[in-house]
Amino acid sequence: MSHKKRRSGGFLFAEIMVGLTVMAMLLAGVAFSLNGIARFNHYQLIRQQCIAAAQAELDSFTATGKPIEDEDFNRIWPQLKVSVEKSAGQGQWQATELVKVTTSGKYLRKQVIIEMSRYIARDEPLAEGNSISHPFRE
Repeated sequence: MSHKKRRSGGFLFAEIMVGLTVMAMLLAGVAFSLNGIARFNHYQLIRQQCIAAAQAELDSFTATGKPIEDEDFNRIWPQLKVSVEKSAGQGQWQATELVKVTTSGKYLRKQVIIEMSRYIARDEPLAEGNSISHPFRE
C-alpha cells in the first residue's frame, strides 16, 4: 500500500484570518467614505438653507416691500443670520431700488455665505446716495 498524503478540503486557519483582515480593511474604508459623504451632505444642506432664506427675503421685498418678520425668520431658519441692504438703482435702473440680501450659516469650521440681489420697483424714490441697511439678525 502506498501512503499518499491527502489534503483535507477545508480552509486553513491562516487563509481565514487573511480573508477576515481584508474584509475588515474594506469595511473601514467604506465607513470613512460614508462619514465624508455625510459631512458633505450636511454642508450642502446649510448652503441650500442659506439660498432659500435669501430668496425668501427677496420675494418678501418684491411682494410686500418689507423683509420677513424677525420671529418668522428665526422660527424657520434658527441657525442662519441675514443682512439686508437697500439702495437706489443707478443708470437705467433709476426707477428701482437694489435690494441685497446676505445670508450666512455655519457648519463645523466652515462659514457659508450666500449673497443675492434684485432690482425692485419702488413706490417712493430714494434720494441719490441714500441707502437703508438692516443689520445681521440673530
